[in-house]
Amino acid sequence: MRRLAALLMLTLLGACSTVDDLSPLPPQTVAVRAPRFDDSKPHEWDSGAPWNYAIHGTDVSKYQTSVDWPTARASGISFAFIKATEGGDRFDEYFNEHWERTKAAGIPRAAYHFFYFCTPAAAQARWFIANVPNDRSAMPPVLDMEWNPKSPTCRLRPDPATVRSEMTTFLEIVERHYGKKPIIYTSIDFFDDNQLSTFRGYPYWLRSVAGHPRQKYGSHPFTFWQYTGTGIVPGMTGKSDINVFNGSEASWNKWLRQNTR
Repeated sequence: MRRLAALLMLTLLGACSTVDDLSPLPPQTVAVRAPRFDDSKPHEWDSGAPWNYAIHGTDVSKYQTSVDWPTARASGISFAFIKATEGGDRFDEYFNEHWERTKAAGIPRAAYHFFYFCTPAAAQARWFIANVPNDRSAMPPVLDMEWNPKSPTCRLRPDPATVRSEMTTFLEIVERHYGKKPIIYTSIDFFDDNQLSTFRGYPYWLRSVAGHPRQKYGSHPFTFWQYTGTGIVPGMTGKSDINVFNGSEASWNKWLRQNTR
């Protein structure tokens, strides 16, 4: 009788459970393919228009304040870069809110650090690690490298060799901690001034709001492209940065599988 009862229980469990039932379904990350957002100061694209790309996203900091992420996602925002830290002592007060709410909305996200030239790179890396959770479901961390001539406290412009050396220090420390190769964000002037065409081995997120990256950065490879800082995104207040992923939807899904685990 006990053997019969055990066999019956196994049969019932087998009928009620499948591999699909036990495995969580992957989140739907692309609500709108190739969206075309409004822009308060649009650029007239002569070639390489950003709306030819399937996957678009945004980047945010405290200046965007609270965001209605489900609405932004429904409009075509498929990923988000979120400012976390700056230098060795500044933490963005909206980071935790953006970090939690993007995940709740099913939007892949990454944290970024704004580099400060008056603090050693190792100290900045430690500050970033102290404030950004090691979430395996997040996209790789980002190092934001650009000049900040309006800074009230630090307007240093180190020589290119020093800049690249400090970048290497930060990137290696952060990669060891999170287990993912960081992304480098930069602008045209910073890229040229510091000869970053020679700084390879990392995925790049390039800013170019008045021309396709191939016109401004030559043949340098890029994974993400920031094409406007004056976009209009439903669910976001004021002007928004908008970016694209450099690839098809299938390539995006593959990239996510490789970088969010």
